[in-house]
Amino acid sequence: MNLLAPLGWLGRITFELLSMFGAVSLFAARAISHIFRPPYYPRELMISLLNVGWLSLPVVGLTAIFTGGALALQIYAGGARFNAEAVVPQIVAIGMVRELGPVLVGLMIAARVTSSIAAEIATMKVTEQIDALVTLSTNPMKYLVAPRVLAALITVPVLVGIGDIIGIAGGYTVAVQNLGFNPAAYLRNTVDFLEMRDIVSSLVKGAAFGGIAAVMGCYYGMNSGRGAQGVGRATKSSVESAAILILAANFVLTGVFFSL
Repeated sequence: MNLLAPLGWLGRITFELLSMFGAVSLFAARAISHIFRPPYYPRELMISLLNVGWLSLPVVGLTAIFTGGALALQIYAGGARFNAEAVVPQIVAIGMVRELGPVLVGLMIAARVTSSIAAEIATMKVTEQIDALVTLSTNPMKYLVAPRVLAALITVPVLVGIGDIIGIAGGYTVAVQNLGFNPAAYLRNTVDFLEMRDIVSSLVKGAAFGGIAAVMGCYYGMNSGRGAQGVGRATKSSVESAAILILAANFVLTGVFFSL
């Protein structure tokens, strides 16, 4: 048995990951650069804003309200062991705004939007619609990628803000209706313990997660294989990569804001 085989396997995996990271980084840089350079396609941008933002509100709202309610119950159950039930409003607010809100919205966007973008663009590639755009002197990066990335950068922070509010409202409803908290005191504790940097970190995470979700969907769609299997593989890979990168970016951004 070759003892160096595991090292060779590890080296190949490392080089493949670095190669993919470089390719995705270059793709993202090209996409962002095309956002600021004409020509612009406002119709495509409006459609993307609708698909990424407005149509994602139901799943974001339901996810946030159930998470906020469950978080309130769990914190109350844990705090009761140490006679610290009163911390429910503070922990629900900070937990939703700083961590759960952005991460859950980002993962929902990855599940819903990234898969949709990858499948749509991959299908266009398979049916040679992207080649037709090039024949008509239309840059696919400008027409397909830039509007979707810009729409995600704009709308996902808004969705995160809405998700934070709905999540806190879910915790408030459970705490007041089921746990016997005073409504006025609950709201006062929530407002008093939230700081501006908590809100800023939440919105910054939303923009970063939205950009990651859109870029990964576009990248795998533009680089998909041929046929139905290529479309399916691109869709699956885009969601997996977006989810992993969102969680990794959350760790990095959390560390950055924690050190401020």
